[in-house]
Parts: sequence; C-alpha cells; structure tokens
Amino acid sequence: MVKKILACILCLFMVGCSTQTTSTSHKIKVVTTTFPSYDALRAIIGNDPDYDLHMLLKPGADAHSYEPSPEDIIKVQNADMFVYTGGDSDTWVNEILTDKKHGKVIKLMDLVEKREEEEVEGMEEEKDEHHHHDDEEEHDHDHEGEKEEEVEYDEHVWTSLANEQIILKKLSNALIEIDPKHQATLKTNTNAYIKQVAQLEQEIKTIVDQSKTKQLVFGDRFPLLYFVKEYGLDYRAAFAGCSEQSEPSAKTLSYLIDYVRKHDVKIVFAIELSNQNVAKTIASETGAKVRTFYTMHNVSAKDYNNHETYVSLTKRNIKVLKEALL
Repeated sequence: MVKKILACILCLFMVGCSTQTTSTSHKIKVVTTTFPSYDALRAIIGNDPDYDLHMLLKPGADAHSYEPSPEDIIKVQNADMFVYTGGDSDTWVNEILTDKKHGKVIKLMDLVEKREEEEVEGMEEEKDEHHHHDDEEEHDHDHEGEKEEEVEYDEHVWTSLANEQIILKKLSNALIEIDPKHQATLKTNTNAYIKQVAQLEQEIKTIVDQSKTKQLVFGDRFPLLYFVKEYGLDYRAAFAGCSEQSEPSAKTLSYLIDYVRKHDVKIVFAIELSNQNVAKTIASETGAKVRTFYTMHNVSAKDYNNHETYVSLTKRNIKVLKEALL
C-alpha cells in the first residue's frame, strides 16, 4: 500500500500542480477526511471566497473502508490545512504524511481528552482481525511490542457536544495562524456556531435530567461512547463503534432482546447509513420502535445535498432522544 501511494504521488504530483486553475491557486486549501471536521470548518470559514474546503470521504460512503485515490493524495499534499480523525478509519493517513512538506496537519483526536474503547455486556466480541491480518510480517519483527496489548481509543470524539465546542475553538485558532487577516470573521463565525452547539447541549442535559430511564439500546455499531459518558447515560449495543461485523451471534441477539423486554425499552436505535436489520429484528421481537441516531461519521448524499449540518442532525437526535428517555 505504501509503495502504491508513493508511486501515485511521484507520478501525479506535477500533474496535480500544473492543472490547478488560476481561480483556486490563490485560495487557502483546507482538506478534511470526514464530515465532522468538514462541517466544523465549513461553519468557521463561512462563505469566504478565499477558501477552498474539500472533504475526501464521499457522502454515503463507509469511512472504515475508505482508501484515498491518487487525486485525494494530491489534495492532501497541497493542502494548507489537513484535518483527519486519527482512529481506525484513518490508518492510511500515516503512510502519506511523511511526504507532506507543506501546510498544517491536525489530528482531531489530539484536540480533546480521549476515551479508551470498551465492550459492554452483551456486545459482540470484536474479532480484531482487521488490526493484524495485513501486518503479520511487521509484527513478527516486534516480539517485544506484542507482549503488551496496545490501548485503543475511541475515535468518535465529536459525539460529545462539549468536545465539539473545544474542537471548533481549536480548529478556528489553527486557521487564524494560517490566515490572520481574516481573524475577526473567523472568530465571529466560530463563536456563533459554538453558541448553537452549546444551546443544543443544554437541551440534551435537560432531557437527561428529566428522563425516566438512562438506558439506550443500539441494534447496530456504537460510535457514541463520548456522548453517553458525557451525559451520564447507560447503553447496550450489538457491536463496538469501529466494528467490521454486521451479523450478531444468536447469543448477542438474544441478550439484546431480553434486555429490551426486561427494561421495557421503547426505542431501539440504528445509526445512519445502516441497513437497520439488527434493530428491526429486536423491534419485531419486542414491540419496540426503531429510530435513527446520527453519529455523523458521514452523511447520506441526500443530507449532504440538503446542506444538513452537525447542528441540524443533532436536532434530529434530540427529537428521538426525547422519545427514548422521557
């Protein structure tokens, strides 16, 4: 993979540079891997024509299976600011950053306090094959490192609205370092968006304070660790946040069905871009309703084209959260 990427860079770098149009050559180029950082920077930049903001992950695509195209690599190399998440879905990034000589690079996970991944009762045990299969030869050379299991951190830091406000502030400060002449506008835009997020966070806190239950059930992957920990919620889920599995064992399915019945859970959640099959099965066995909770790792093409944002999608989450907890 490394050789292929480097070859693409060598072959296409000059082409990429030479084909830049005059209209964009003077612009500040900002590239992000996924929707959360894209939306944050969209809000910070606003409609400023001096910026060229680009998201690598296509709307509707799975972030965990994304691989950069040669054109994507050129965009990263030429970016004045490149923002990536830093977790399992971005393992490809390190392979090309060593060749990036220009611009600021920001890892989203480094902007806030990280949380270790966890498995809760009933969750399908992660096989972990995707972490090791392609790297067996490298691991054979590192017997000492194998003795200690590496701590894995959850990458979905933006799902806590408190974190999102920190992320907005730090991305804004980084952009101001690159473009101090737009400092006033960038700060104004940032503060306006932070205010919207803070208002939504207060709504969530009020819902949780008034809730009859603190339990959420996801018949799906669970990329919301930061969210539930921030607001004191309990959860059960079929799979961990970055799991590649989609078919639960009979044991996991049975556990979740029994849990929903025992705790009289009214809503079973699925996440966006999911086929919702597991949630629908649990619902059909228990009489619960299925609702979508937006994790915002990516958005559908429809939502992207309709200009949905972190704020608008959080409002959807608040609506279903009320249904589940109140």
